[in-house]
Amino acid sequence: MTAQHGAPEGQTLGALVHQLSQQIPELIRSEIRLAQAEVAQKGKRAGVGIGMFSVAGLLGFFAVAALVTTAILGLTYVVDAWLAALIVALVLIAAAAVAAVLGRNKVAEAAPAAPERAIQGIKDDIATVKGDHHG
Repeated sequence: MTAQHGAPEGQTLGALVHQLSQQIPELIRSEIRLAQAEVAQKGKRAGVGIGMFSVAGLLGFFAVAALVTTAILGLTYVVDAWLAALIVALVLIAAAAVAAVLGRNKVAEAAPAAPERAIQGIKDDIATVKGDHHG
């Protein structure tokens, strides 16, 4: 049987509060352990996925190398082998230079790395709080 308000018979409100205060930390610790286990499991899955992407990148690199070799061998029907290799190498160097210039431009567009709009917003907020902002 239970007393008023659903409390088990023979237990005071103080005893129930004490019991609850002892059980809450254990419940929190259990939830934290569960969260850690879940994150570890997801981390393992992500690690396997990253490994697979690495293998894909390596295989892609080998495929491109095979295509470069094929281009050289194909050009040997038109020019000497050394000249075919030189032509393909020069094309690759030109492509690398174009990619480097485009990459440098993209990096320059991103600089500075500081979040300028957010910093300006904070400065505006501080000025408003101080009463210095006239807008």
